Amino acid sequence: MVQTDPIARLNDLIRGIDVAILTTVRPDTSLHSCPMVTRAADDGGAFWYITSSNTEKVEAVRTMQRVNLAFSEAPAQRYISVSGFCELVRNQAITKQLWQPDYTSWFPQGLEDPDLILMKIIVQQAEYWDAAQARMVPLLGFDEAAIG
Repeated sequence: MVQTDPIARLNDLIRGIDVAILTTVRPDTSLHSCPMVTRAADDGGAFWYITSSNTEKVEAVRTMQRVNLAFSEAPAQRYISVSGFCELVRNQAITKQLWQPDYTSWFPQGLEDPDLILMKIIVQQAEYWDAAQARMVPLLGFDEAAIG
């Protein structure tokens, strides 16, 4: 059966990949990449990450909201690239949903840590490696018109 829901298809493609590489654009237009624990996209097509407001990636997003998430599992030839926009959000209810006990090593004050902020990455485009075609293939259903 062919998956027609682009968010479900994207989540299927990244399932089992533990780490995504988040790339942001610094104020000087150079690129900065860092690892992020893989999360599934929510029903609205957004990825949510908890991070500190005092990081280079957050500073970059304050200047340029365009970002990329890259997922890869080389042995299975799974490569997925997701581009979109990042919003910085403070929302206690969402933070509680995402919170994991081991986050206290980064946020000693837990959910009340004043440096805690959410990154909401809204998918604009996604593509994946199709080994049979030996090329990246767009994942249909994500486009610029879908971004508000």
